[in-house]
Amino acid sequence: MSLLQVDKLNLTIGRVPILRQVSLTLGQGEALGIVGESGSGKSLTALSIMRLLPHGSTVSGRIALDGEELSALSEAEMCERRGRAMGMIFQEPMSALNPLKTIGDQVAEAVRVHGYVSPREAYDLAQETLNRVGLPATRFPLSRYPHELSGGQRQRVVIAMAIVLKPKLVIADEPTTALDVTTQARILDLLKRLVAEDGSSLILISHDLAIVAEMADRIAIMKDGAVVESGETVSLFRAMQHPYSRMLRAASTYVSRRQRRLQASEGHDAPILDAKGVVQEYRQGPRQLFRRSASFRAVDDVGFTIRRGENVGLVGESGSGKSTLARVVLALDAPKAGTVILDGADLLESRGPERQALRRHIQAVFQDPYGSFNPRHKVARLVAEPFHLDEGKLSGAERRQRVEEALVAVGMQASDADKYPHEFSGGQRQRLAIARALITQPSLIVLDEAVSALDVSIRAQILDLLADLSDRLNVSYLFISHDLTVVRAITDRVVIMQDGRIVEQGETEEVFANPAHPYTQSLLAATPNLERALAARQAGLEAQ
Repeated sequence: MSLLQVDKLNLTIGRVPILRQVSLTLGQGEALGIVGESGSGKSLTALSIMRLLPHGSTVSGRIALDGEELSALSEAEMCERRGRAMGMIFQEPMSALNPLKTIGDQVAEAVRVHGYVSPREAYDLAQETLNRVGLPATRFPLSRYPHELSGGQRQRVVIAMAIVLKPKLVIADEPTTALDVTTQARILDLLKRLVAEDGSSLILISHDLAIVAEMADRIAIMKDGAVVESGETVSLFRAMQHPYSRMLRAASTYVSRRQRRLQASEGHDAPILDAKGVVQEYRQGPRQLFRRSASFRAVDDVGFTIRRGENVGLVGESGSGKSTLARVVLALDAPKAGTVILDGADLLESRGPERQALRRHIQAVFQDPYGSFNPRHKVARLVAEPFHLDEGKLSGAERRQRVEEALVAVGMQASDADKYPHEFSGGQRQRLAIARALITQPSLIVLDEAVSALDVSIRAQILDLLADLSDRLNVSYLFISHDLTVVRAITDRVVIMQDGRIVEQGETEEVFANPAHPYTQSLLAATPNLERALAARQAGLEAQ
């Protein structure tokens, strides 16, 4: 029996058509994966089902939940269905949670709104639900605020809010996008267990084919607001018909075109960066007059090298010390101990003009390119920002020429210099960020989760661009990521961090093929793998 039926759904916002003839079916206790790139209509399909669309939206078609036509209900009636009959887990938990309310208040709110229970009973149910999602009262009291939790813990609170009343339908919109692989695996296992215990049906929205293959019984692939292909998971992947589906699969198993180059004969024996004995500590709690404050060691005696033209991956879970180490390497934080030698000079000991001259040899590309750009400035000014590190003064014409050359080098147009950041897509903005990093012709670029927020096809394009630039310009990369698939695709060597220490390092293929440390083995086991997921699902079907 079908729990949810969506038949010929059309959505227009203003005068812009968004969804076109979308039809979906979801059975009781079934999991449906909706796959597609940004702008394909995945999230707006989910919001149409929830009736949470922006003003100016026009909807036609049929949406029925458990035989009830949702389009015929008033807003008051829909408010009664939301939370009780269907719940939604949003992509960014910090945006979904109210920073001014405790986690207990926010989970209990759904109970108080929908149930005729006392406040005490609502909080008891909230605590019971938080226990179910792995946030026991002994460690996570109801009085905690969202900012006191990690990303994975906040996502568990959002899940608790969605399932506290055990709805028939749970919609999860990219619930693990920003999480590291082990936290992601735990959240997905949690979702599977909860929907199985409650007998709920699940719609999982994602751009990660491996995750969807692992979680979903059936899959619908969307492009430009329409479903282009759908079917049972194993059958669909084994015989993909639509060119877009095949493109997504090819992009998800991307392998860099770059040739790995580690031979000393090619000059890779000379380190461009040599970090030794790096220690970074942060004080915990308030300062005390007569006692030394407790400290937390975020980076503990870390050392590694990067050779000229070499790509090195830095991998670990959230809190492992990756970004803290990157800030030391970029000379944004002064460590408690250790040295960082860049191009033969001590970066941390340098001061004034000497440090400024050294900084032009190292640049950074961050995860969110839009957040790292001033939206009020045009691309020409934004890309040229690092020129303040150059000792020589360039004329306006020379700066413009260098900016245009950098834009062309990353696959953009010279005329893009006169546009604003909001006029570009996410992938294009990341190209602009790379152009800005290249403008001073650096020896090393630190890329901190530079492709984690991009669709698989855009991600493949950016990784190909990075590989090409590394080959042509002989620039080195420190590639920080929690996505081991990406690290394997782009790097020559990999460094694995856990709790502030390096637990394993070596040539990428050797470490991935024969991991020596248990932590590395656990990271690889938690990484979603499309073929492994399909094989496990096929074995399950044959055993039935």
